[in-house]
Amino acid sequence: MEVILLERVAKLGQMGEIVNVKSGFARNFLLKRNKALRATKENREKYEGMRADLEARNLVAKSEASKAAEKINGRDIVLIRQASESGQLFGSVTVRDIVEALAADGVAVSRPQVWLDAPIKVIGQKKVTIAVHPEVEAGITVTIARSADEAERIKRGEDISTRQEDQDAAAEAIAAAGEFFDPEAQHDEGEEAPAETTEK
Repeated sequence: MEVILLERVAKLGQMGEIVNVKSGFARNFLLKRNKALRATKENREKYEGMRADLEARNLVAKSEASKAAEKINGRDIVLIRQASESGQLFGSVTVRDIVEALAADGVAVSRPQVWLDAPIKVIGQKKVTIAVHPEVEAGITVTIARSADEAERIKRGEDISTRQEDQDAAAEAIAAAGEFFDPEAQHDEGEEAPAETTEK
């Protein structure tokens, strides 16, 4: 189905362009949300008549969106979630979670404005794009961690793929092994040095 775009649509085209899309996408998304008109002869004439008004409204909306994008751009939101020791989340972080976290931070965005390819299923950091306006985007960082302390470590760039207890145990084992193999190391007084045996 051919449609005339009434605003810029990502990966499709700019305002005023006539594009060919699947009928379902046109009916259920573009036409339903007033983002396009069917490309009939009457609608082409109608678009020409409303073009100046659409472009003026778009400029105002774009200007307001740019101000909003400045407030959003570069924000870092932290989501605390339960996860396995390997970092796999019990559940996932979705667009809805990000919208709610931004709302708690005083930023109102709608779900279609948050571009997330797939739900986040592991702890760590992810860059997410917020489409404030069809022509204005802002970028935020979403940090998912098991605790606020872990979130700070992730932000500093530390590797949190291994648990802190495992790291401590490994450090103790290395220290003990170094002491065991060091001939100069002091042994406790109660310990007796192994007697040397000589074969006869």
